[in-house]
Amino acid sequence: MKPAWIGVLLACSLAAGPALAGDAAAGARKAAVCGACHGMTGNSVNPEWPSLAGQNQGYIAAQLALFKQGVRNNPLMMPMAIGLSDQDMLDLGAHFEAQVPAGLEADPANWERGQKLYRGGDEKRELPACIACHGPQGKGNGPAKYPALRAQHAVYTYAQLKAYADWTRKTPGNDIMQAIASKLTDDEMRALASYTQGLR
Repeated sequence: MKPAWIGVLLACSLAAGPALAGDAAAGARKAAVCGACHGMTGNSVNPEWPSLAGQNQGYIAAQLALFKQGVRNNPLMMPMAIGLSDQDMLDLGAHFEAQVPAGLEADPANWERGQKLYRGGDEKRELPACIACHGPQGKGNGPAKYPALRAQHAVYTYAQLKAYADWTRKTPGNDIMQAIASKLTDDEMRALASYTQGLR
């Protein structure tokens, strides 16, 4: 009998849909206000705010839509997204996807533990490897709208894992991250966040 987490891996690989087009040049013009928090090249200097450089267009557009709809609750992002059209979101996504991520290095104290979980999971606890959905280099899965994790601030990634674990961050129609994060210890979340911070 196959472990239950095999189903998670299949869901990650099959969840792709048609990609919609954004205009990166138009997105660059619209991104000026985004630069205040996320950096002019999409590389945030504040570890609590995500870097968007290299993030998948579809994921960015989807998250902006969730902020606009109030599904994803964030007092800073919701007002920023409210006036955006669907095309604005795609354009911003295209712009940031074209930027080069330039983050910090992994913490030498714990990245190896994070690497082990990221690449191999933990079969005994039915924890799938993160690599299945987020890719070997942390580039994510654009068509499936699974985010790139490479070079992301460890502080931000850790906070998101905590939010998934306590169900304050939800993924509409997809409970994979809540189910996974709820099985991780605090130390494992920190180790994974450290490892992905160092991915390029």
